[in-house]
Amino acid sequence: MADPTTRRTVLAAGAATLAGTALTACGTDAPKEKEAAGAPDQPQAAGSPAPEAAAPGGKQALGTTADIPVGGGKVFKEQKVVVTQPKAGEYKAFSAVCTHQGCAVSSVKDGHIVCPCHQSLFKVADGSVAGGPATRPLPAAKITVEGTNITLA
Repeated sequence: MADPTTRRTVLAAGAATLAGTALTACGTDAPKEKEAAGAPDQPQAAGSPAPEAAAPGGKQALGTTADIPVGGGKVFKEQKVVVTQPKAGEYKAFSAVCTHQGCAVSSVKDGHIVCPCHQSLFKVADGSVAGGPATRPLPAAKITVEGTNITLA
C-alpha cells in the first residue's frame, strides 16, 4: 500500500510550523516568572511610592519629580505609561505601548523612548517617531504633577 503522506501535506505542515514560530517571535514579551508571581523586578527606590499606591482623590501615584531625569524619562511598566522631562520642570506622559506592534517600550535614553522589539524610537518631548519601523507617535497620557508628586490622572 502506498504511503498516504504527499509532498503537499509535508510542505503544508512545515509552513504551519514556521508561521507559528514566527508569530511567537513577534509577540509581546512574556512576563518573567517573578513578575508573574507579583514580585517586583527591582527594589523600590527610597522615597518612591509603591506602584499600587493611591494618591489623594483616587489617582494612582507614579513617583516623584526626582525620579524623572531632565532630557530623559522613566517607564512605569505596570501602569503602561512612560513619563518624560524634556526640559527642566516640564513633564510629559505617553502610552508605553509601541504603536508598531504593541510591544512595551523598555527604556528612555539619549532623548528617546526605546522599543526593544524592533528598535523604534520616540521623542521624549512629544512622543513623535524619531526612528521606525513605527510610523505613528505614542499616544499622550494624562498625569498630574503636584509639588514633587506625579500621579496618573
